Amino acid sequence: MRAAIYARVSTNQQSTDMQLTELRAYVARMPGWSAVEYLEVESSMKKRPVFDRMLADARARRIDIVLVWAIDRFARSGKQFVSTVLELDAAGVALRSVTQNISSEQRDPMGQFVLFLFGLLAELERGIIVARVNAGIAEAKKKGKHCGRPAKIFRRDLAVEMRARGMSWRVIEKELGVPQSTLRAALAPRTPGTAPAAIPVTPAAEC
Repeated sequence: MRAAIYARVSTNQQSTDMQLTELRAYVARMPGWSAVEYLEVESSMKKRPVFDRMLADARARRIDIVLVWAIDRFARSGKQFVSTVLELDAAGVALRSVTQNISSEQRDPMGQFVLFLFGLLAELERGIIVARVNAGIAEAKKKGKHCGRPAKIFRRDLAVEMRARGMSWRVIEKELGVPQSTLRAALAPRTPGTAPAAIPVTPAAEC
Protein backbone atom coordinates (compact mmCIF):
# COMPACT_ATOMS: atom_id res chain seq x y z
CA MET A 1 0.00 0.00 0.00
CA ARG A 2 1.44 3.36 -1.04
CA ALA A 3 0.49 5.95 1.55
CA ALA A 4 0.74 9.72 1.23
CA ILE A 5 1.43 11.42 4.54
CA TYR A 6 0.09 14.97 4.41
CA ALA A 7 0.98 17.41 7.18
CA ARG A 8 0.31 21.14 7.20
CA VAL A 9 1.10 24.18 9.29
CA SER A 10 0.15 27.78 8.55
CA THR A 11 3.42 29.53 9.43
CA ASN A 12 7.10 28.65 9.52
CA GLN A 13 7.06 29.24 13.28
CA GLN A 14 4.93 26.11 13.65
CA SER A 15 6.16 22.54 13.36
CA THR A 16 4.75 19.43 11.70
CA ASP A 17 6.63 17.18 14.17
CA MET A 18 3.57 16.24 16.25
CA GLN A 19 1.59 15.31 13.13
CA LEU A 20 4.47 13.38 11.56
CA THR A 21 5.20 11.34 14.71
CA GLU A 22 1.75 9.74 14.75
CA LEU A 23 1.44 9.46 10.97
CA ARG A 24 4.81 7.71 10.61
CA ALA A 25 3.98 5.39 13.52
CA TYR A 26 0.69 4.46 11.84
CA VAL A 27 2.47 3.50 8.60
CA ALA A 28 5.06 1.53 10.56
CA ARG A 29 2.31 -0.57 12.16
CA MET A 30 0.84 -1.52 8.78
CA PRO A 31 2.63 -4.47 7.15
CA GLY A 32 3.67 -3.91 3.56
CA TRP A 33 3.01 -0.17 3.62
CA SER A 34 5.38 2.47 2.27
CA ALA A 35 4.99 6.22 2.57
CA VAL A 36 5.87 9.46 0.82
CA GLU A 37 5.59 12.68 2.77
CA TYR A 38 3.94 15.91 1.63
CA LEU A 39 4.77 18.70 4.06
CA GLU A 40 3.01 22.04 3.66
CA VAL A 41 4.57 25.02 5.43
CA GLU A 42 3.29 28.61 5.34
CA SER A 43 0.11 27.62 3.53
CA SER A 44 -2.45 30.29 2.68
CA MET A 45 -6.18 30.15 2.03
CA LYS A 46 -5.65 29.98 -1.74
CA LYS A 47 -2.15 28.62 -2.25
CA ARG A 48 -1.18 25.13 -1.16
CA PRO A 49 1.30 23.88 -3.77
CA VAL A 50 2.18 20.71 -1.86
CA PHE A 51 -1.51 19.84 -1.49
CA ASP A 52 -2.02 20.36 -5.22
CA ARG A 53 0.98 18.15 -6.01
CA MET A 54 -0.41 15.42 -3.77
CA LEU A 55 -3.77 15.56 -5.57
CA ALA A 56 -1.98 15.34 -8.92
CA ASP A 57 -0.16 12.21 -7.71
CA ALA A 58 -3.47 10.77 -6.51
CA ARG A 59 -5.05 11.32 -9.93
CA ALA A 60 -2.05 9.59 -11.50
CA ARG A 61 -2.52 6.65 -9.07
CA ARG A 62 0.95 7.07 -7.60
CA ILE A 63 -0.59 6.64 -4.14
CA ASP A 64 -3.35 4.44 -2.69
CA ILE A 65 -4.32 6.27 0.49
CA VAL A 66 -3.85 9.73 2.03
CA LEU A 67 -3.10 9.85 5.75
CA VAL A 68 -3.70 13.02 7.76
CA TRP A 69 -3.37 13.76 11.43
CA ALA A 70 -6.77 15.50 11.61
CA ILE A 71 -9.33 16.81 9.15
CA ASP A 72 -8.54 20.46 9.90
CA ARG A 73 -4.95 19.81 8.80
CA PHE A 74 -6.26 18.54 5.46
CA ALA A 75 -9.13 20.82 4.42
CA ARG A 76 -9.94 24.46 5.14
CA SER A 77 -13.72 24.01 5.05
CA GLY A 78 -16.40 21.33 5.09
CA LYS A 79 -17.15 22.04 1.45
CA GLN A 80 -13.52 21.56 0.42
CA PHE A 81 -13.25 18.41 2.51
CA VAL A 82 -16.30 16.78 0.89
CA SER A 83 -15.28 17.70 -2.66
CA THR A 84 -11.69 16.54 -2.17
CA VAL A 85 -12.69 13.21 -0.60
CA LEU A 86 -15.03 12.54 -3.53
CA GLU A 87 -12.30 13.52 -5.99
CA LEU A 88 -9.85 11.14 -4.32
CA ASP A 89 -12.42 8.35 -4.32
CA ALA A 90 -13.02 8.86 -8.06
CA ALA A 91 -9.29 8.27 -8.54
CA GLY A 92 -9.41 5.13 -6.37
CA VAL A 93 -7.59 6.78 -3.46
CA ALA A 94 -8.86 6.67 0.13
CA LEU A 95 -8.44 9.16 2.97
CA ARG A 96 -7.89 8.38 6.64
CA SER A 97 -7.60 10.68 9.65
CA VAL A 98 -5.50 8.66 12.08
CA THR A 99 -6.52 10.55 15.26
CA GLN A 100 -10.24 10.79 14.50
CA ASN A 101 -10.88 7.32 13.06
CA ILE A 102 -12.47 8.83 9.94
CA SER A 103 -11.98 6.85 6.74
CA SER A 104 -13.30 6.83 3.18
CA GLU A 105 -11.97 3.37 2.37
CA GLN A 106 -14.43 1.38 0.25
CA ARG A 107 -13.67 -1.87 2.10
CA ASP A 108 -14.67 -0.26 5.40
CA PRO A 109 -18.48 -0.19 5.97
CA MET A 110 -18.16 3.15 7.73
CA GLY A 111 -16.08 4.44 4.83
CA GLN A 112 -18.81 3.41 2.40
CA PHE A 113 -21.34 5.29 4.53
CA VAL A 114 -19.12 8.38 4.62
CA LEU A 115 -18.81 8.40 0.82
CA PHE A 116 -22.56 7.91 0.41
CA LEU A 117 -23.26 10.78 2.81
CA PHE A 118 -20.75 13.06 1.09
CA GLY A 119 -22.30 12.26 -2.28
CA LEU A 120 -25.72 13.30 -0.95
CA LEU A 121 -24.29 16.53 0.47
CA ALA A 122 -22.61 17.38 -2.84
CA GLU A 123 -25.85 16.70 -4.74
CA LEU A 124 -27.84 18.83 -2.29
CA GLU A 125 -25.41 21.72 -2.67
CA ARG A 126 -25.61 21.54 -6.48
CA GLY A 127 -29.40 21.53 -6.28
CA ILE A 128 -29.42 24.58 -4.01
CA ILE A 129 -27.10 26.48 -6.35
CA VAL A 130 -29.20 25.64 -9.43
CA ALA A 131 -32.42 26.65 -7.65
CA ARG A 132 -30.86 29.94 -6.52
CA VAL A 133 -29.61 30.76 -10.03
CA ASN A 134 -32.95 29.92 -11.64
CA ALA A 135 -34.80 32.04 -9.11
CA GLY A 136 -32.47 34.96 -9.83
CA ILE A 137 -32.99 34.63 -13.59
CA ALA A 138 -36.77 34.48 -13.20
CA GLU A 139 -36.81 37.57 -11.00
CA ALA A 140 -34.54 39.47 -13.42
CA LYS A 141 -36.77 38.59 -16.37
CA LYS A 142 -39.81 39.92 -14.47
CA LYS A 143 -38.00 43.25 -14.21
CA GLY A 144 -37.25 43.24 -17.94
CA LYS A 145 -33.57 42.52 -17.57
CA HIS A 146 -31.91 40.59 -20.38
CA CYS A 147 -30.50 37.25 -19.27
CA GLY A 148 -28.02 35.38 -21.39
CA ARG A 149 -25.25 36.30 -23.74
CA PRO A 150 -25.48 39.54 -25.73
CA ALA A 151 -27.41 39.30 -29.00
CA LYS A 152 -25.30 38.94 -32.12
CA ILE A 153 -24.86 42.31 -33.84
CA PHE A 154 -24.53 42.35 -37.63
CA ARG A 155 -25.56 44.30 -40.73
CA ARG A 156 -29.13 43.08 -41.24
CA ASP A 157 -29.53 45.25 -44.36
CA LEU A 158 -26.45 43.64 -45.87
CA ALA A 159 -27.80 40.18 -45.12
CA VAL A 160 -31.10 41.12 -46.80
CA GLU A 161 -29.24 42.38 -49.86
CA MET A 162 -27.11 39.22 -50.08
CA ARG A 163 -30.19 37.06 -49.74
CA ALA A 164 -31.97 39.07 -52.49
CA ARG A 165 -29.04 38.33 -54.79
CA GLY A 166 -29.77 34.64 -54.35
CA MET A 167 -26.90 33.82 -52.02
CA SER A 168 -27.40 30.74 -49.83
CA TRP A 169 -27.67 30.87 -46.05
CA ARG A 170 -24.38 28.98 -45.82
CA VAL A 171 -22.54 31.55 -47.93
CA ILE A 172 -24.03 34.46 -45.96
CA GLU A 173 -23.10 32.74 -42.71
CA LYS A 174 -19.50 32.45 -43.88
CA GLU A 175 -19.31 36.02 -45.19
CA LEU A 176 -20.82 37.71 -42.13
CA GLY A 177 -19.64 35.25 -39.48
CA VAL A 178 -23.18 34.88 -38.15
CA PRO A 179 -24.90 31.49 -37.49
CA GLN A 180 -27.64 30.53 -39.96
CA SER A 181 -30.19 30.23 -37.14
CA THR A 182 -29.57 33.88 -36.19
CA LEU A 183 -29.78 35.03 -39.82
CA ARG A 184 -33.01 33.16 -40.48
CA ALA A 185 -34.64 34.54 -37.32
CA ALA A 186 -33.58 38.12 -38.08
CA LEU A 187 -34.74 37.98 -41.71
CA ALA A 188 -37.94 36.02 -41.13
CA PRO A 189 -41.09 37.67 -42.62
CA ARG A 190 -43.27 39.41 -40.04
CA THR A 191 -46.61 41.12 -39.91
CA PRO A 192 -46.37 44.91 -40.47
CA GLY A 193 -46.29 46.83 -37.22
CA THR A 194 -44.84 43.97 -35.17
CA ALA A 195 -41.39 43.86 -33.65
CA PRO A 196 -38.58 42.04 -35.48
CA ALA A 197 -38.17 38.37 -34.72
CA ALA A 198 -36.10 37.74 -31.64
CA ILE A 199 -32.54 36.75 -32.33
CA PRO A 200 -31.81 33.48 -30.50
CA VAL A 201 -29.11 33.56 -27.88
CA THR A 202 -27.65 30.84 -25.69
CA PRO A 203 -28.82 31.29 -22.08
CA ALA A 204 -26.05 31.94 -19.58
CA ALA A 205 -25.88 30.17 -16.26
CA GLU A 206 -26.94 33.31 -14.43
CA CYS A 207 -27.82 36.97 -14.91
